[in-house]
Amino acid sequence: MSLIPPPVKREPSKEATFFQNQELDEMAKHFVGNFQRYRENIIIPRNLGPVQIKSDQEKLIESTLESCVFKSVMACVMGYGLGAAIGLFSASVNPNITDPLANEKQQTARQIFKEMRTTTHSYAKNFAMIGAVFSAVECTIESCRGKTDWKNGTYAGGVTGGIIGLRAGVKAGVLGALGFAAFSTAIDYYMHQR
Repeated sequence: MSLIPPPVKREPSKEATFFQNQELDEMAKHFVGNFQRYRENIIIPRNLGPVQIKSDQEKLIESTLESCVFKSVMACVMGYGLGAAIGLFSASVNPNITDPLANEKQQTARQIFKEMRTTTHSYAKNFAMIGAVFSAVECTIESCRGKTDWKNGTYAGGVTGGIIGLRAGVKAGVLGALGFAAFSTAIDYYMHQR
């Protein structure tokens, strides 16, 4: 007993002919010109719980969340938040004293908060830029390679570190690429071991 119903037999149409050979013409009409739809019995293994077929809206949301633009924007926003937190902590632990005569006069709370805001914003911008660049490069490499493995993070780390390091020169770009690639590989290895 077959789970798939047999195809509906149709009389050959006289108006459309694809091939001179009758058998090829029937095959073409069956595969290309078959406008009669019937539901096939789709067998989906249930080893991970109940199976639900996704709706068009769920597919649209999923494709949006997996797009490179969304990943880059989210990495930028999250990097900004992380950088702001680290910058705030850094500024509160070690306040910058830009005025050489600061020991002689008392700093006001407004000046301290202004320096903390400047430091926090600086860290936040740097982390946001690194997150956005790394995420965009990694997603592009993953799309081009067609694979999801540890090499994507390593390559993206090398490219991101090289781009950031090139601002200080070629030697700094090479060292930045090597360092960032090694760091990305170590983080990826650690995350996949857990």
